[in-house]
Amino acid sequence: MTTISSSTPGSSRQVTSSRREQGAYRNHAPVRRAGFGKTLQIFWNMLFHKPRNTRPAGAIPVQPLGREQLLAAPNHSVFRLGHSTVLLKMRDKFWITDPVFAERASPVQWAGPKRFHQPPISLEELPEIEAVILSHDHYDHLDHKTVLALANKTRHFLTPLGVGDTLIKWGVPAAKVRQLDWWQGCEVQGICFIATPSQHFSGRGLFDGNQTLWASWVMIDGPTRIFFSGDTGYFDGFKRIGQQYGPFDLTLMETGAYNVEWPHVHMQPEQTLQAHIDLRGRWLLPIHNGTFDLSMHAWHEPFDRILALAWERGVSITTPLMGEAFELARPQQGAAWWLEVDAALERAGVEPA
Repeated sequence: MTTISSSTPGSSRQVTSSRREQGAYRNHAPVRRAGFGKTLQIFWNMLFHKPRNTRPAGAIPVQPLGREQLLAAPNHSVFRLGHSTVLLKMRDKFWITDPVFAERASPVQWAGPKRFHQPPISLEELPEIEAVILSHDHYDHLDHKTVLALANKTRHFLTPLGVGDTLIKWGVPAAKVRQLDWWQGCEVQGICFIATPSQHFSGRGLFDGNQTLWASWVMIDGPTRIFFSGDTGYFDGFKRIGQQYGPFDLTLMETGAYNVEWPHVHMQPEQTLQAHIDLRGRWLLPIHNGTFDLSMHAWHEPFDRILALAWERGVSITTPLMGEAFELARPQQGAAWWLEVDAALERAGVEPA
């Protein structure tokens, strides 16, 4: 284990970097891994015993976006495009997290979790991107075709250690790629980006487990601070990040694809809310939901649970439509849009598929 001294805003002390042992990255806290038999059972249940309500019965509402609309949007506007893909406008530039525009979150496009909805804007219609910000290399966060489509219109790719090497192998120019360890930061167009710890794992195949790092991200634009969780289980690192860099005006927090079978690498909604509080967040925008079927819970359950919890604790939460703008200067809660998706069919007397 090594330490690095970060010169990024709000970091005046030594901090602990990532752990790489025996050729693989490790979480700071030990994470229990399921054995072969348990893993086989999980995959069997995911393939053959999924409840019908893990996918919406009706159409997910999407607010279409156009380039001119984005160019006219005020700074510190945030647009959910689906799953963990979020488009941000800061300093008249555009920044995008974990862009996945593929039809399926899978190594192949003929099988695997299929999108519930199309992206609010096409890759071709997107304006120039100042930076793509990647959290890790799983297929629902790092999409080969999307990266290659964005490569010519993107100036920078910010990645955890090792993920950038994957991009370079795919053909992204090395000069565009910046790879960071936990607690390391860089500045792009006057905005500071810090790769911070998360509790997860990595790998895109059977034999490359934990060969690349996973991370959350802190974004500091003058007085404005935004946190992007990536994928993570709940751990004490949230408090440390909150002490080091908070309070945050907005937290983009994983809320979905959880399961009691994998408690250490994805958060239950109660943990998501606590992580937001640990981070000293002001507004919470739940992500990692509403686009792909990646667990056994009802597709709308993450929204139901996190909204009820936030109301109970007096936490400001926003649930915009896919494509709907959330403006930090004029924050709004958004509508509980998911309640109407299946209800419209029920009112029409249509049996959910």
